[in-house]
Amino acid sequence: MRIRHTTLTIAVAALALTACSTSDSGTETHETTVTTSTGPKTTGLTAEQAAAELAEATGVTTLGNPTDNTGSCSDEAAGKDPRPNDCSQLITTDTVSIYEFRTPEIAADWVTTMKKQGDWRQVGRFALAWTARDQGLTSDDRRAELVRTLKKETADEA
Repeated sequence: MRIRHTTLTIAVAALALTACSTSDSGTETHETTVTTSTGPKTTGLTAEQAAAELAEATGVTTLGNPTDNTGSCSDEAAGKDPRPNDCSQLITTDTVSIYEFRTPEIAADWVTTMKKQGDWRQVGRFALAWTARDQGLTSDDRRAELVRTLKKETADEA
């Protein structure tokens, strides 16, 4: 069972990294209709701060091993040419992955595209995903609680 879980985790991680990368080989890549440059950094809550706020609001110290994986969803962070749909920050935890984008429109585009591969939910300019690590073990009630909490935390950004 452990081998099957590990194999599944590796497959999901590879899928997520593939979906977040770019390619010129004719395979489908994630594009957005936003035509502006990467523009200025957003103000307000960051994905890292959101992870801390969500942990505190749900009564835990952390959401489990928070890791900055921004390079997997941002060409600019990975040292490549920036793309309009790059994420601003990605914090992956054992409970949820928190993607921060410059605009709600970019977040919506990512959620629409990526939800084909698992549970993705938009909260303003953030996307919450349960497709990595042990995130599949996060209950539906806890997922709904995280979405509600992030909506409260970002209410002044709307």
